[in-house]
Amino acid sequence: MLYIGIDLGTSAVKLLLMDGGGSIHKIVSREYPLSFPKPGWSEQDPADWLRETAEGIRQLTADCDKSQIAGIGCGGQMHGLVALDRDGQVLRPAILWNDGRTSEEVEYLNETIGWDKLSRYTANIAFAGFTAPKLLWMRKHERSLFAKIDKVMLPKDYINYCLTGVHCTDVSDASGMLLFDVARKRWSPEMLELCGLRESQMPRIFESFQVVGTLKPEIAKALGLPETVKVCAGAGDNAAAAVGTATVGDGRCNISLGTSGTIFISSKNFGVDPNNALHAFAHADGHYHLMGCMLSAASCNKWWMEEILNTGDFAAEQAPITDEKLGTNHVFFLPYLMGERSPINDTNARGTFTGLTMDTSRSDMTQAVLEGVAFGIRDSLEVARSLGLSIDRSKLCGGGAKSPLWQKIFANVLNLDIDLPETEEGPGYGGAILAAVACGEYPSVEDAAEKLVHVTKTIRPDPALAARYDDQYQKFRQIYPAMKALFPALH
Repeated sequence: MLYIGIDLGTSAVKLLLMDGGGSIHKIVSREYPLSFPKPGWSEQDPADWLRETAEGIRQLTADCDKSQIAGIGCGGQMHGLVALDRDGQVLRPAILWNDGRTSEEVEYLNETIGWDKLSRYTANIAFAGFTAPKLLWMRKHERSLFAKIDKVMLPKDYINYCLTGVHCTDVSDASGMLLFDVARKRWSPEMLELCGLRESQMPRIFESFQVVGTLKPEIAKALGLPETVKVCAGAGDNAAAAVGTATVGDGRCNISLGTSGTIFISSKNFGVDPNNALHAFAHADGHYHLMGCMLSAASCNKWWMEEILNTGDFAAEQAPITDEKLGTNHVFFLPYLMGERSPINDTNARGTFTGLTMDTSRSDMTQAVLEGVAFGIRDSLEVARSLGLSIDRSKLCGGGAKSPLWQKIFANVLNLDIDLPETEEGPGYGGAILAAVACGEYPSVEDAAEKLVHVTKTIRPDPALAARYDDQYQKFRQIYPAMKALFPALH
């Protein structure tokens, strides 16, 4: 049988066609616009998602035996607010994960309601990107529209709603709304009341690998697919990508070096960092995970190369950074070009170079950027280790993971074996795996991931270099606390 995996991203939807053995037959990508109506705002029209997803499915399946398509699974950008009226019409453009308009609402939630209550209600604290602050903003600034809300959902849930007619979400995506009691996998009555919502306005909750419905007859006809095609609940993009790298079960780790950077640690048991430095979310495998998110990761290197050095030849800039230079750099870089989420949760934080001297070279600064991102990920790893989690290896994926130098830096900064997966198609591949499980091709997400995901290469840390990097990290971790009080004055 064949399975469609959908990755509903911020700039494009990427779709793939996978068979039951995990082989990818075809990949299609279709872009859509992103709107910035005011400084710090970020919105999209859900109609664009639906149009391009539908056209992408038609392209993807044009040359295959459509009777073999059994299921669809979607991984999608998290946290975005999609609000529908009683007729199922979108009330306003979706407010996205990277929208920054909710600073007042975040401060109200974290300071007035308080971290302790939020953590007790949802296992997390408020961040500007989360959904609950967006709803509070809408209630305050768009009262008439807020009053018309009949259904609240997340971006990929809108696609599933249009495909099946079912108002649904999955536990992993719901975890990022600050409306979901993660420990009990239910909507938090306290948070719903606080945001002026009724539970009837919220989606029905599913595990990621559960079937929510089949294609509506008119949708099946428009797409040229059988009405029997099953749609699973899918997952938030990070959880879906974790499934696609077999970061499931207990104590598995995946690091993603994309525009943002994440460290994702799966766990069979629910656990919360007492300082809420890491997100505590439900996972797409039926269990839980901890996640640290850096707002700028590979984008730091892209900024440095393209905007500052005016070059697109990343490999040439990294070539002078030879092995003997690793772990000895006198320059340090704070990777907070867009503020930072995990683990410091400081929107005022900014990027810095520290330790520059007259003999600082261009390659020293390039090296500092690469190392700074690795040190930033280690900050979150140290939080996970402080909770007693034993982690000795990690997958590494994303655009930044293609650099052999960065692979080596990560292995030694984190002192972990770094595994590179054979297939790196992120949330789309995870979505297809979830669809295969939903259709009974595999008995569980763990079983499917174990059979389908393969490692092509492992980079192991060198004990001497790892020790040098440990010394460097101890210096790095002192820089932000020393700078913290200055950052707000730089705005």
